[in-house]
Amino acid sequence: MKQYSVALKLFDEMRQSAAPMNEYTMNILINCCCLLKRVDVGFAVFGIFFKQGYNANVVTFTTLLKGLFLDGKVADAEKLFKQLLILRLCEPNDVTILTAIDGLCKTGHVIAANELLCLLENTIYKPNVMAYSAVIDGLCKVGMVDNALELKSRMFDKGISPDVVTYNSMIQGLCDFGRWKEVKHLLDEMVNHKICLTVVTFNILVDSFCKEGNVKEAEDVLEIMKQQNIHPDIVTYTALIDGYCLQGKMDKAKQVFDSLTGNGLKPCIMSYGTLINGYCKKGKVDEAWRLFLEVSSKGLEHTITTYNIMIHGLLSEGRINDGWKLFNDMETRKVHPNLSTYNILLECLCKTHQISEAFSFLRAMEDKGASPDIITYRILINGLCRDGKLEDAKHLLNEFPSKGLQPDCQAYTIVVGSLCHEGFVDEAKNLLVKMERSGCAPDSVTYNSIIQGLLKRKEVCKAMPFLEEMYKRGFSADAATSSMLINHLQIYNKDVVLLEMIKKVVPKI
Repeated sequence: MKQYSVALKLFDEMRQSAAPMNEYTMNILINCCCLLKRVDVGFAVFGIFFKQGYNANVVTFTTLLKGLFLDGKVADAEKLFKQLLILRLCEPNDVTILTAIDGLCKTGHVIAANELLCLLENTIYKPNVMAYSAVIDGLCKVGMVDNALELKSRMFDKGISPDVVTYNSMIQGLCDFGRWKEVKHLLDEMVNHKICLTVVTFNILVDSFCKEGNVKEAEDVLEIMKQQNIHPDIVTYTALIDGYCLQGKMDKAKQVFDSLTGNGLKPCIMSYGTLINGYCKKGKVDEAWRLFLEVSSKGLEHTITTYNIMIHGLLSEGRINDGWKLFNDMETRKVHPNLSTYNILLECLCKTHQISEAFSFLRAMEDKGASPDIITYRILINGLCRDGKLEDAKHLLNEFPSKGLQPDCQAYTIVVGSLCHEGFVDEAKNLLVKMERSGCAPDSVTYNSIIQGLLKRKEVCKAMPFLEEMYKRGFSADAATSSMLINHLQIYNKDVVLLEMIKKVVPKI
């Protein structure tokens, strides 16, 4: 039921009626406070009981530790744990150690978690397989897969055997980087150590193959699962649906979706959302809308994700009124918009040249407690540039630091490209220099955007230095730039310099 506030009120009644209480009561109350993200009240409760002569135990400190992490007070949590070790306030058990290490990992402090693990290895409080697994998972999630593999080797050195959870994290990490040979090595290692592959292991493989566009391999994994009597679950089939959607094979995706019932499964909101997204990306909004309406009849509730997918799909197909109507319907049904929702709607306003309305919408979303991010401001800068309001776009770009944001490559590229398109080449060059000085190196998109802007103005001579620079940096002309360059060559068929440049930057077919 999770009625934490009710539990706290009951405690007040117990105090007023002088009902007997003990350490168990204290720990329950502290836990309620922590789950309400009021760890400060949890410490106050601890103080009340301490003054009355009750002693804190390992459960008390573990609960307070968890509360600090839930409340975002990571530094305080780390400090409390180290005080437990130094002052010997209690004997940390496996749960305490895991709470500290997992808390650091889940709040993005993976290096600190790894250092704490090393510290514990030199004490009497030895980390167990779950603590090591938490750090390995954290390292893999931030892309430090090699460090995770080294830590696995250290586990073996210390006589701790990795379990299926440990291996699943490493397999996911390697799959994310397409390191398939090492994935196979880990799978072989699991078999050699008699660690059974679970549905989670297979789901990682199916999902990774699908995301790489290798749906055939994903289907093969599905067959192996069935041969090993491991039943694919809704996550397996949703990953497969997504794989077909990514390839635009909507008939196959729908076929997998329709097979769920025959396989003893019920579609979940994620499987619906995946298929709806696939239809929207193919421009088949009517099919997406039919599925969207079907969700309620299946006893499922829409999430913010499914609403965002459908709103974006409608707006992308020019069904502006339907998109805004669905947004209003969402709010009526108490599904609260998130930043992605606002950014989708903001982009619609900008694309339809309603820039004043876009800035009014920005203020409205801020009034509702949404904090605009760099994507929000990129959308607005793009909208201003599209409307020819370059001065306003540059001003907004310069305001980024005051908003606690650092302009990224995409934000600079939008303005630089627009400056070139409008003929302000020298100003574009100056902004490129500023961009590099801020530690934001121009990329292929930046150069292609600049060159396209100049070629549209038939200023081939001004484009040449940028083409040369693009070549030196190892970038190639994209399809649009290549087409424009070839068209210009047909007009100026005796331009040997342009021909030589085209040979350098246009990819060979």
